[in-house]
Amino acid sequence: MNRLRNKLVLVFAAATVAPVAATIWLATSLLERSLSYSSGSRLDELSRTLEKAGREFYQQSCAGLKRDALAGRRPAVRYARNVSPSWPAGVQEFWESGEAEQFALSGEERDRLEYLVRRGNEVWVYSRPLGLSMASLSDQYRQARQFAVNLQARDLRRGFTYTFVLLAAAVWLVSLALLVFMADRISRPIQQLTAGISELAAGRLSTRVETDRNDEIGRAIRAFNFMAEQLQQSRDRLVYLTQLASWQMLARKMAHELKNSLTPIRLTMEEMLARQPSADRAFLEQAAQVVAEEIESLERRVRAFSEFAAEPPLRPAAIDANAAVEERIAFLRGGHPEVTYARRLAESRPHVVADEDLLKGILTNLLENAAEAAGAGGTVLTATSVADGQVALEVHDSGPGLSEDARKSLFEPTISFKKRGMGLGLSIARKNALLCGGDIFLVKGELGGAGFRVALPAARAPVH
Repeated sequence: MNRLRNKLVLVFAAATVAPVAATIWLATSLLERSLSYSSGSRLDELSRTLEKAGREFYQQSCAGLKRDALAGRRPAVRYARNVSPSWPAGVQEFWESGEAEQFALSGEERDRLEYLVRRGNEVWVYSRPLGLSMASLSDQYRQARQFAVNLQARDLRRGFTYTFVLLAAAVWLVSLALLVFMADRISRPIQQLTAGISELAAGRLSTRVETDRNDEIGRAIRAFNFMAEQLQQSRDRLVYLTQLASWQMLARKMAHELKNSLTPIRLTMEEMLARQPSADRAFLEQAAQVVAEEIESLERRVRAFSEFAAEPPLRPAAIDANAAVEERIAFLRGGHPEVTYARRLAESRPHVVADEDLLKGILTNLLENAAEAAGAGGTVLTATSVADGQVALEVHDSGPGLSEDARKSLFEPTISFKKRGMGLGLSIARKNALLCGGDIFLVKGELGGAGFRVALPAARAPVH
């Protein structure tokens, strides 16, 4: 699924369709309002007609009520002078006005018409319903008049133009800001990836680009990081192999020179021992024994250098990693009975492609070093796992760990002063791992001491 393409399509749609739709909606709304504003003059005319109709209706109602009252067709409510304190307010006001007759509206909605007439010391009140609320009619007329006056005070053309321009500009500016934000969000990882490629091209192979994306760009960044990691590992291996070639040449020369010197020394000592009289023979035998032991030690070193310099023929095969670990532990356990061996092996029983003899040599070196570092009562942990087409065989010990200086020259051939150490074990082990298509890495120890990981290519299918 092309997520990047879909995002770009969505961004384009959001940046074009949405503003156009918003502009059309605003223009339509404003046009409707402007058309409604253009009818202000008619509204004013209608309000005046309403006022005139209301006034004529009131006058006709007054005339009709007066005719009915004079003709006796309407009963009257009489208010005598001697009870004037209890008169309604309207009647009291009429009496005090001194007028002979008066029309008035009554009721909460002013929907009744009253006709008040003096009759001596009495006030006669005739009334009839109007059939509509004069209060509501007055309010509507007042609102219509006010609305019409406000419309006349406005410059509708200018207001419409300014409003439309401002709203359209605001919509397009918001859309532009959204487009810039989305474009920056999409392009920033690409810029980071480009910068990372430039750094990598400049030789800084430790360059990595952080990402948490799951689209095409995220996969490209992860592929770049994987490529950079592989390039860095390949460069480190190439440097190591170049150094290894120099060390091997030096080892060949040293082995050759030492072998040429040791053989005459041994023969000379045997000849000296054979020609000495019996009186001094005990001393000479003791001296010859010391020299022979030292020569034997030097010969072991010569053989180690020869092994280091040699390029054995490879016989790659699919090997059960778990079985190889178990076999080496069983083989070496008798030499370190005081050490506890723990195992954490993969249940899938992974198989590696390697030379069986070289793999045994690698595991022997790592397990021997771990056992010597752990010491009496210590623990050695072995583990196997599978990830990214490789099988990892790890060896951890509970020893004191490695110093910073030891870490720097860990895989370089050095001279060792251990009883059986030659200083070449890890160098030979890593060389053998490289020959098998893998490598050896120093990892954080799980038991507090040192930890090593042998990474070898996984076999396509287990071989039984």
